[in-house]
Amino acid sequence: MGRGVKVAVIGGVFAVMVGGAGYGAYNVVSALDGDGGSSGSETKSGPPGKDEVAETSEKFFAAWEKGDATTAASYTNNASVAGTLLTAYGEDAHITGVEITPGTAAGTSVPFTVKAKVSYEGTTKPIGYKSTLTVVRGETTGRALVDWKPSVVHPDLKDGDTLVTAESATPQIQAVGRNGTVLSKEKYPSLGPILAKLREKYGDKAGGTPGVELAVRHTATQAPDTPLLTLTEGKPGKLRTSLSASVQAAAEKAVKRYDKSSVVAVKPSTGEVLAVANNRADGFNAAFQGTVAPGSTMKIITAAMLIDNGVTEMNGPAPCTDSAMWQGQTFKNLTGMKPNESATLANDFLRSCNTGFIKLIDEVTDSSLTEEAQERFGLGQDNWQTGIASFDGSVPASPGPDRAANAIGQGKVQMNPLNMASVTATAITGEFHQPYLVPFDLDGRKPATAKGLPKSTASQLKQMMRLTATQGTAVNAMSGLRGDIGAKTGSAEVDGHAVSDSWFTAFRDDVAAAAMVQGGGHGGDAAGPIVADVLRVGG
Repeated sequence: MGRGVKVAVIGGVFAVMVGGAGYGAYNVVSALDGDGGSSGSETKSGPPGKDEVAETSEKFFAAWEKGDATTAASYTNNASVAGTLLTAYGEDAHITGVEITPGTAAGTSVPFTVKAKVSYEGTTKPIGYKSTLTVVRGETTGRALVDWKPSVVHPDLKDGDTLVTAESATPQIQAVGRNGTVLSKEKYPSLGPILAKLREKYGDKAGGTPGVELAVRHTATQAPDTPLLTLTEGKPGKLRTSLSASVQAAAEKAVKRYDKSSVVAVKPSTGEVLAVANNRADGFNAAFQGTVAPGSTMKIITAAMLIDNGVTEMNGPAPCTDSAMWQGQTFKNLTGMKPNESATLANDFLRSCNTGFIKLIDEVTDSSLTEEAQERFGLGQDNWQTGIASFDGSVPASPGPDRAANAIGQGKVQMNPLNMASVTATAITGEFHQPYLVPFDLDGRKPATAKGLPKSTASQLKQMMRLTATQGTAVNAMSGLRGDIGAKTGSAEVDGHAVSDSWFTAFRDDVAAAAMVQGGGHGGDAAGPIVADVLRVGG
């Protein structure tokens, strides 16, 4: 939205609105006498009664319908803040003709429906939505008051938000996938926040012209406006992305299996992001910006470090013992795993034996894993240029027990599905191609670089991932997938959580994917089927 729109000030006059069939005709009693209808009586306590809830909500609705922001705000427990937003509702958002229809109260909560019009520069469109208010007892006055929250005015409003109607700050975009398919939030819901970010960053570069919108302005943050209603259509600019419509559709469906799940698919030969999907109530793009422990999927990098530093090879010794002690801390394997003193690195990898890896880290330094992650896999240097905000992973040099914990994806290591999909892509090709969502030449971004892996190391990693998918912990999840396949499972313990996070990363031909399900348990159980569904579609 255009940033020149005046934001209402406390005490400003609410634009006059003509009340409809709701409470517009109610005889509003100004709360300036401070009692909401009970002046001079003894201060009440306890939750408001049914009659008080009805009376307070009716008076609030009536004043709101009439456009009397000051009076409406006086029936809330935060009159100054409420008055500012209610004033902006009429003056800046240009909302008129408000009709409010209350539903049946449930205790002190009152659901209601709002019907109104948005009028701006000769164009008028209807708007309707539902919300809820709660009536509480005033702490000092004892009056029954509306418990003020911005969501009372509109369910999409949060603290610090306001409503404005004006020409949009950036033109709309028509994001298209690699094959020209239009990518909309209606068809691909989890892309909604990502498309908004792409519009914010590239709307003025995509060749469109702005329209006029009613939108939520997030004045307390740097977040882009959230459009609610388009009054005048602008011309969307076409924005090419690397996304594959078919892979994205599979990712959208796959993450619906579990709450707090995220998945990313990339093309190893180029770094193009083929799909990104999140199933989260908070709208957070955990697939790109998550910062959590990746569990045993980290063993891809650890195995590369051990091979590159000459500690062992895939067929070299890596005894899998029942437990391993490292600088005073005891590490164990998953319950039920049988020890194998004759195990090789490949055997430890496909079974995901923790102790086999930990027993070998005294052959390297505190910084060896960090150097491997940064120099070979391009992680942890905060320089990825994907096209939107992303976290590039973190593998800090850690002394003491954290050196061992880091090696198995716990400790101080932090990753997200984007990072782990890239790790798999680097592992199977030997080359690091920084993942990206929009072309670099669109805005002159420079991709991050890394030297990649020696050919022998990449060959061994790819073979160990193949074994894991066909003989190890990933067998069930990868069952039925054809082509050249490989995988690595992981489960990451989280302090204070009884169930670990589920991780899984895998490849099929020239597609690599990684998924994470917070609280999902073992990697093959929750995250595994998500990745498999994405790989089944291919590129």
